[in-house]
Amino acid sequence: MPAFRQVGEKQLPQEVIFMAWSPKRDLIALANKVGEVLLHRLANFQRLWSLPPSESTGKEVTALAWRPDGKILAFALADTKQVILCDVEKPESLHSFSVDAPITYMHWMEVTEESSVLTSFYNAEDESNLLLPKLPALPKKLNALVLGGNAGFIEIYAYGMYKIATVTGVTGSCLALCLSSDLKSLSVITKVEVSPESEPEITYFQLDTSLLSTYLPEVTRMARKFTHISTLLQYIKLSLTCMCEAWEEILMQMDSRLTKFVQEKNTTTSVQDEFMQLLLWGKASLELQALLMNQLTVKGLKKLGQSMESSYSSIQKLVISHLQSGSEALLYHLSELKGMALWKQKYESLGLDATGIEEAITAVGSFILKANELLQVIDSSMKNFKAFFRWLYVAMLRMSEDHVPPELNKMTQKDITFVADFLTEHFNEAPELYNRKGKYFNVERVGQYLKDEDDDLVSPPNTEGNQWFNFLQNSNHLKESPLLFPYYPQKSLHFVKRRMEGIIDQCLQKPADVVGKSVHEAFCMPLYKASKSEDPTSQLFKLPFLWNDKSSNLHYVLFTMLESSISKIYILKRHTDTSRSADNGLLAVDFGNFLNSSINENSGTSCYSCLDAHFYDDETITVILAENSEQEGKERILAQLPLSSVYTEENQGLEFSWNSAQRLDMQCEDIPTQSVTIEGQWRVLENMKAQYVAVNGIRKVSCVLSSNLRHIRVFEMDVEDDGEAEEEEEEEMLQCRFLLLSCLNKYSAGRNTPNCSQFIL
Repeated sequence: MPAFRQVGEKQLPQEVIFMAWSPKRDLIALANKVGEVLLHRLANFQRLWSLPPSESTGKEVTALAWRPDGKILAFALADTKQVILCDVEKPESLHSFSVDAPITYMHWMEVTEESSVLTSFYNAEDESNLLLPKLPALPKKLNALVLGGNAGFIEIYAYGMYKIATVTGVTGSCLALCLSSDLKSLSVITKVEVSPESEPEITYFQLDTSLLSTYLPEVTRMARKFTHISTLLQYIKLSLTCMCEAWEEILMQMDSRLTKFVQEKNTTTSVQDEFMQLLLWGKASLELQALLMNQLTVKGLKKLGQSMESSYSSIQKLVISHLQSGSEALLYHLSELKGMALWKQKYESLGLDATGIEEAITAVGSFILKANELLQVIDSSMKNFKAFFRWLYVAMLRMSEDHVPPELNKMTQKDITFVADFLTEHFNEAPELYNRKGKYFNVERVGQYLKDEDDDLVSPPNTEGNQWFNFLQNSNHLKESPLLFPYYPQKSLHFVKRRMEGIIDQCLQKPADVVGKSVHEAFCMPLYKASKSEDPTSQLFKLPFLWNDKSSNLHYVLFTMLESSISKIYILKRHTDTSRSADNGLLAVDFGNFLNSSINENSGTSCYSCLDAHFYDDETITVILAENSEQEGKERILAQLPLSSVYTEENQGLEFSWNSAQRLDMQCEDIPTQSVTIEGQWRVLENMKAQYVAVNGIRKVSCVLSSNLRHIRVFEMDVEDDGEAEEEEEEEMLQCRFLLLSCLNKYSAGRNTPNCSQFIL
């Protein structure tokens, strides 16, 4: 096999703590110590974008993972306990969610199990696309983001967005995770603190997740529904945020200025009467004139009217186009989910509860009612303020003795009555409101619906004359009817939305709890003791490493026990089906001095220890080796280890008999050992103290990181090196020259011209 070709090298300004290759493209994601996430392209290690740390998202990156299609990058932040899903095309958060504990490891897998039921489901057209607004497309095959944290915290998120399992019962902090592609088992490596004085134990667990595998078609359908619901909740949240941004603080000017007017005026006449006198007799007191002409001003009134019209129009469009359509889509998907829950033979085992979903549907209905109520308030406020501002604008022009446009100077009796009703309803002084909000008036009625508060509305809608509302309040049977959505006239839109989110989360949490409780420990092996004084940064990269062979349905664990045997790497092999065993379940690979004669003939007999190892593909392991000599300038080597050289016919029958009463490092002498030699599948990493490696067998690339966490080299693994390429080019040129010489000699012999060989050579 030819040597590897270096295609890039970089000295980075910050220490790198995570590296992850894209599974589909020549891109590598990095995270550094300051909390920055970067994306680089293979060619010249060009940086495409960077996402700097922020107070809102977080500054302490603790894990990276790519979605299997390479379109989304996920990273976890310990300080804010958040997981961010980022678009590969630009550094923008597409989705985020909070977790209960800091994440220490992430694994994103794709289900490869195929069945006729799943195939027909994948190919079937989703009718919701014909009836509802288009949602972001989900991959056809189910994929799951597995999160691990401290104190045995493990959660599984369908499509990286909605939780479908909460796993309990695992001890220790999670160092590595790998969910098998057939969903039959989950491999976990944890660090278990036995006592504060003793060194922690590194332990391997294999958890049985056969419930997910058995009900794979049902889990896939349920996961897609959960993800659609999660996406719609995020959509509604963003729509409401846009509505809050469209509402401007300038709209509160009328309330604050009227309050100040009450506090400063010397007369006993109420504010409402002051404006009524101006409306009916066209006369205003000196104090009201000062308020209107000096504080509010004609120009200020015009600006206030324009701001109010623009703000209300924007909010109205957002409610109609986004909030209502998103709520109706949410109602549709919850109703479909309820139908699935009623099919108890299929979905009861997964914890889908029709009663809880019915409560969620009712909560969404209440939210739709509140959104409709807001639309009515906006429509009414726009009409009221338009008439009021028009009248007040004309009155202020007359006070200033300016010209009044003829089209504004006409007010009918109906217009006067409309303004009088508006003044009566909105310009009443409310001392109790001052104690609560610091103002006497609440002229502007839309903003109260957009405040994220638990308090009741300052000015709730008047339901006294509503015959239907009174009829429902007096009927105990209809009040409790599941056919009618509850109505909360005293509460804000934000309050009803938070209530809806809480009920939906509670109803969809039950399947995650049920599936999580079905996961149980099938195998546990304490591996070795870790050093307490170890640098925390190095633990981020440190072995063990987990791999799932999808074609053979096998779990692999790569680890070293340096204190026991410095030149060996251990390979633990487990079948994904916990009821089946795998041949050569545990082997040690001895590197010995297999590279000594090729690299450093003067160094004498030496051996090599494994610093880092990752599976390149199902058949090859990429390793970083260090020479264990006493001399200066120890060689660091990047090498490919074929599994065919490890699992040979000679060791086919060798099996390790494990004593479960002891840790594995106490039995390492009994582990079958295979000495390997690697010919032409290595490269010396000159002038680099290499320590860690990240690989991608699909794209045939690797990235080597030095021990100082700043120096990076990128290699293409399955290409010829520069020396061999140059030799081949020289041979091709020589052949071309001789071919050309032969042709010219033949031509000159036919034309009796001098031989041309002397000119060619």
